[in-house]
Amino acid sequence: MEIIGIGTDIIECLRIAQMIERHGEMFINRVYTQHEIEYCSERKAATQHYAGRWAAKEAVLKAIGTGWIKGITWRDVEVANQFGGKPIIHLYGGALDSAKRRGIEEVQISISHCRTHAVAYALAVGDTSQLKNPRP
Repeated sequence: MEIIGIGTDIIECLRIAQMIERHGEMFINRVYTQHEIEYCSERKAATQHYAGRWAAKEAVLKAIGTGWIKGITWRDVEVANQFGGKPIIHLYGGALDSAKRRGIEEVQISISHCRTHAVAYALAVGDTSQLKNPRP
């Protein structure tokens, strides 16, 4: 396995809180999967968790080398948790297609947050040795 891409993002928790306040369920359902909504809404500091997942989605798209190109939606990147809390990434739709084209087999993620900010770091790994053109 080789490192194919890295990505990082930081977001102010207040910005996410304002988006939720302004747009409510429409915003939440456009950006987050049902699993993410359930996870975040069960937490005492829900806004921090929503912000962490926002940062993670941004970092993942940087790591897979696409950014927000046509055909990729917010919900194509999902942050789940393994037993014990370790965050893991599931890719769907356009994000999964782009990752496969580049030989990405897995995206590792680290998320941290405090009252004011959330940050995420993503590492895309895989094998590009069999690819003719490992571009998105």
